[in-house]
Amino acid sequence: MRSSDPDDLTARARIRDAAMQQFGEVGFDRATIRGIAEAAGVSSGLVRHHFGSKQELRDACDAHLVKLLRGLNDRVLAGTGGNHVAAARLAVGPYQTYLARALAEGEAAPLFDEMVELSAQWLAARDTERADPPAADVKVRAAVSTAMALSITVLHQHVSRALGVDVFSPEGDALLARALIDLYSHPMLSLEDARTALEHLS
Repeated sequence: MRSSDPDDLTARARIRDAAMQQFGEVGFDRATIRGIAEAAGVSSGLVRHHFGSKQELRDACDAHLVKLLRGLNDRVLAGTGGNHVAAARLAVGPYQTYLARALAEGEAAPLFDEMVELSAQWLAARDTERADPPAADVKVRAAVSTAMALSITVLHQHVSRALGVDVFSPEGDALLARALIDLYSHPMLSLEDARTALEHLS
């Protein structure tokens, strides 16, 4: 696995990408500085020189993904990067294995929080165009939608088995996109049914 940025070829970047590969394949606890150094083609001393500890290295991995996501989001806002969902998927695309394991281990909090914040911004902008008031606070909706979006990453093996194709492949990506478009454009509950359901909850 290598960074999606072709200019990001420094030793520090190679170590970071090797760490993300190791963390994704064997998990944070089983990954070692020595194994990461070997995968990056550097010495263990250089890994410690750049990052200090394994925890600091993982923090750098998360910070890198946050930086990628912010950059792509900025391009979306500027009208040059598609939509925010596509931006998020592009940002973490090369790092799916790392992200899936980190999320399952309860880690990658900075990235999750950043995705919630960006989703909240997008939802708040959309709320100004709504005729009906939202049924939940924007932060709550942003957290739930982020969790739903990232669930594909965590459950990718199960989803791939159900689809009969790797969900991370171009074919799987197209199937996923079509399914999401259909689900969001044809909700299972009508607005009236949803309001009735909410009344029963109160």
